[in-house]
Amino acid sequence: MQFSPVAWTPEKHPKLEGVFAVNQDLAKAEFWPSGNGPEDVVVDAEGFVYTGLQNGDIRCFTPDGSASEVLANTGGRPLGIELYPEGGVLVCDAFRGLLHVTSDGEIRSLAEQVNGSKLLLTNNAAIAADGRIFFSDSSQRWDLDNFTADLLEQRTTGRLLVHHPNGEVEELMSAMNFANGVALAPDESFVLVAETGRFAIHRYWLSGPKAGTRDIWLSNLPGFPDNLSQSDGIVWCAIARPRDAMMDSLQSKPFLKKVVTKLPEFLQPAPSRHGFIIGFDLEGNVVHNLQDASGSVAATTGVRAAHGRLYIGSISEPTLAVLEL
Repeated sequence: MQFSPVAWTPEKHPKLEGVFAVNQDLAKAEFWPSGNGPEDVVVDAEGFVYTGLQNGDIRCFTPDGSASEVLANTGGRPLGIELYPEGGVLVCDAFRGLLHVTSDGEIRSLAEQVNGSKLLLTNNAAIAADGRIFFSDSSQRWDLDNFTADLLEQRTTGRLLVHHPNGEVEELMSAMNFANGVALAPDESFVLVAETGRFAIHRYWLSGPKAGTRDIWLSNLPGFPDNLSQSDGIVWCAIARPRDAMMDSLQSKPFLKKVVTKLPEFLQPAPSRHGFIIGFDLEGNVVHNLQDASGSVAATTGVRAAHGRLYIGSISEPTLAVLEL
């Protein structure tokens, strides 16, 4: 695949002040050794905690984090993870598509392609009460090994898909630069999708007079939004890292973007180690701002509120972070 960037000019990013003021609240978290890259996390009614690792393992922790076991290995790279209504977990595997991992460790493929085309980067999901699975396909050009190319290229091939109980997969939204986190409203009147590459969260209406239409729920976020989850009317958003003025300015310069991608990795801009979790109410107001500028909690890509705690995943760290609320 040839890297073919286009120009895009982001708004001037908000400073980390006011509702986004820097703090060290995440630094109070405890750490559960997990293996490398517990990208997302989900918790069941009994408090058992599930995550997926870089090596393909689906790992289950006891409620106190003192012990864990491998439920299965997908043979790919698990990203988003949800509780499956029939037991086990739903896994968005970046390379294998949408999977159901049963409580016995059996792996069942739910969707590997759409309209004859292979799913290239299955990322995150939310499951409706009627069994519909809303999930993101981050790019139709680049796989996970080349995800930074998609973020820089700005070709906006990310999309929101829905897997119906009869097995049909339908496209609901397209034209997003790296579609990522997915969360349903409590009444399932709409579904939210994070657009990582343009610092936004989109809303697709599922019912009511706006059903079948989309709008921007939030824009010009202070960082790269990753996985979303919803709990008790709070939409939790993991910010993989804060924005950088130099990287923002690069987006409007296709030639320079080509130059940067050809640099040796050690010369390319390195992401900052800055943990960042935001909680929004259903109107998009900030009600929680949790950060760790020291970097002990970093590369925050997944977040789940359950049992009075926040469980925080990371695409690169060897631990889950667990914070008492």
